[in-house]
Amino acid sequence: MIEEYHFGSITIDGKTYTYDVEVRWNGEVLKWWREKSHLVETEDIKRAVEQNPDLIIIGTGESGLAKVTDNAKEEILSRGIGLIVDRTDEAVRTFNIQKEESKEEEGEQKRAIGLFHLTC
Repeated sequence: MIEEYHFGSITIDGKTYTYDVEVRWNGEVLKWWREKSHLVETEDIKRAVEQNPDLIIIGTGESGLAKVTDNAKEEILSRGIGLIVDRTDEAVRTFNIQKEESKEEEGEQKRAIGLFHLTC
């Protein structure tokens, strides 16, 4: 699904995006923005949490400078949603692996959402 990530851009299903994105298990790609560029707070994950996914994967940028607040983590985990936070290159790999594994599980697809910060 996600073909490549480089600082400042991500290519998903043949289309390149140059802004932070929310990628859903069904292939939908949405613009993802935060109140504070390098801080992921509860309000910034609200739309993803409302989808009730099995897993949220947050990419914190090329160098991992974006930080996820404890409140945001608690909001996700308290709803029984899995959470993985990593540098964006690793988060993209994890998202793709989750998509591959879910196809092999009797046709059921894991409902994963990736929130990817593309710079820093």
